[in-house]
Amino acid sequence: MRRTALAAGLGALLLAAPVRADDPAAALTAPPKTLKECIEIALAHHPSLGQAAAAVAAGEARVWQAGSGYLPHVDAAYAASHQKTSLTARTGGSAGAGVGATTATQFFSFYDTNVGLSQVLFDFGQTLYGIRSAQASRRSLEADATTQHDVVVLGVKQAYFNVLAARRLRDVADETLRQAEQHLKLAQGRFDVGLAARFDVTQAQVQVANARLNQLTAHNNVAVALETLRNALGLRGPLDFDIVDTLDVHPTVVDEQSALAAAYDHRPELQSVREQQQALESQVKSLQRSYLPTINGNAGYDWSGNDYPLRSGWNIGASVNLSLSNGGLTTAQIGEARANLQGLGFQEESLRQNIALEVRQDVLNLRQAQESIGVSQEGLRQADENLALAEGRYSTGVGSIVELTDAQTSRASAAAGAVQALYSYQTTLAALEKAMGTEVRPGGSGGAP
Repeated sequence: MRRTALAAGLGALLLAAPVRADDPAAALTAPPKTLKECIEIALAHHPSLGQAAAAVAAGEARVWQAGSGYLPHVDAAYAASHQKTSLTARTGGSAGAGVGATTATQFFSFYDTNVGLSQVLFDFGQTLYGIRSAQASRRSLEADATTQHDVVVLGVKQAYFNVLAARRLRDVADETLRQAEQHLKLAQGRFDVGLAARFDVTQAQVQVANARLNQLTAHNNVAVALETLRNALGLRGPLDFDIVDTLDVHPTVVDEQSALAAAYDHRPELQSVREQQQALESQVKSLQRSYLPTINGNAGYDWSGNDYPLRSGWNIGASVNLSLSNGGLTTAQIGEARANLQGLGFQEESLRQNIALEVRQDVLNLRQAQESIGVSQEGLRQADENLALAEGRYSTGVGSIVELTDAQTSRASAAAGAVQALYSYQTTLAALEKAMGTEVRPGGSGGAP
């Protein structure tokens, strides 16, 4: 009970007062989240996905608009009017008398109420192909929504691993500062007993100053990385949870041809272009059928008269409508649709080439990142050994302060390189999954599940 009250109090404090983004207290209000859980949060909150869903809903509404042509249309109207009518009558007299005219004015009201129904009976498939065009456009929007989904997932992965890399680089900076301060104490002690020159102390002080500056930058990078992650998740408020460190390598073998085949099968951008082509093809067929007549049925019931009760009547019939000439409008619309269809064909080919380039680049970069991890870890091991030797040599008076600071700088660079190699591997793998349109199997041979 006391722990629950304490957690609630901390949560209220975090909401009431700003905290540093890299402050560990910011992660006390919720358990750490995995990458999968962060992706789920982004899919539930990111505004761009809501925008894409709204576009799909609009596309669905356009399908119903196109289908309304097959449903009966019912109209009702009521009209009431008060009218004035002038009547002129000629009057004749006796012989020799003039002919006169009299004018009479009449006022009367007129009421009319009618209900009408109209129904397309046959239009040679014009409405049908309009529906098919709208359905293909909706499927294209669904593919675009999938593309946005993949973009959001990639952004979360990049931001997630960026936080992990920034934290490890912060730890490297903290360790480098600790080592620099130890070296300064060693140099100061040797100088105090006359075993080292003043240069050794000043050189060590410079290393401490540089290490502190790098530490400040590293801590700020963590704060920026957390803000980037918050934005990638689509959250308005601050992060109230930590994330699980999964930066370590999960070896994966990806075959280029399998990856390329998976990309051609799964990339939603290609599916969107294909559906746009289908929509234009159906649009052309619908426009071509507008040259043909349309047969409509209609019926109505009418109440009208000068006074109530009104006289009633009904009618039923059919009509044939044929457009003889509309100034070339339909011909021009068909020409525009065919030109757009041809343009989509070139767009699809260009997209396939770009996808192939993207996949091949990511496969090569992933292989290079895998090899870099081993090289960087071996370099870090050698840098640690070299630093230990330099520290031993300097403490016994054999080595110089320059040798020691060079070894320390090399060790810091090697540690940062090892972190960067892990980060590059994870982000390149995420980019490859985005390029393929599907996840990569850890340890698999083909890459695609």
